[in-house]
Amino acid sequence: MTTLIATDLDQTLIYSRRAIARWGGGSAAIAAVEQYQGVDSSFMTAIAAATMAELTEQATVVATTTRTPEQLARVRLPGGPTAFAVAANGGVLLVDGVPDVDWGRAVAERVTAGAPVAEVLAHAQDTCRPEWTKLVRTASDLFCYAVLDRAGLPDTFVADEAAWAAERGWQVSLQGRKLYWVPTSLTKSAAVAEIVRRTGSDRVLAAGDSLLDADLLLAANAGIAARHGELVASGWSAPHIEVTAADGIVAGEEIAAWFAASLSAASRRGPDRPAPPRRARTAAG
Repeated sequence: MTTLIATDLDQTLIYSRRAIARWGGGSAAIAAVEQYQGVDSSFMTAIAAATMAELTEQATVVATTTRTPEQLARVRLPGGPTAFAVAANGGVLLVDGVPDVDWGRAVAERVTAGAPVAEVLAHAQDTCRPEWTKLVRTASDLFCYAVLDRAGLPDTFVADEAAWAAERGWQVSLQGRKLYWVPTSLTKSAAVAEIVRRTGSDRVLAAGDSLLDADLLLAANAGIAARHGELVASGWSAPHIEVTAADGIVAGEEIAAWFAASLSAASRRGPDRPAPPRRARTAAG
């Protein structure tokens, strides 16, 4: 049996200083896994780091993130570089660190089903008021995001944006200070399914925290969601998805332990072939 572990990064497996301050980390020792401008910027607990290093020897570990390839390149997960990674919410499939050109062409064709990114960017720039917006940008020319001051955000803004986006084949996700506008056709699960096809993996385990992770979790054989995240707060659930007991960086440690326990349980069950990965029912959950 071969297992593929597809895990979101930020606020699922790795945590910024701001996230650690928000949710706490107890007295756990931490390990830096990212540097930005020469400063350590993202962390895991030392126990989670050791667990993930071990998992890379037992399974195909795939970082599955909304980060752009450039942002992902700053992260050094324990266990060294992996053969595959998913960036830009499934828009970029990295093979040995290099974007797969054929996958990029397929994605570019797929996202034409919704409104063009230029239209969504113009809308975001117009609706995000300067008094509570730090910046508005596109990412990999595939989707948009804004960095916001959550304290100044109007109460109905996210719901209004979700309705506007849905009419145009897009979805929104609020993660920390960032609000994302993403085409519904741009999904992490599609990229992971391609990696499953290439590797012949029998089973997919997944982890995430946001609405943009819902399709990934639905498509997995089993998964776990971070309790503190947007996904759980929305009321989303699925029978095969567990929820962490902890919040923050300690939840990241719990997720790593869940991956390890799931692998161990599968090995004890023996060689019986499990059901193939599920087909995601929806991109937005």
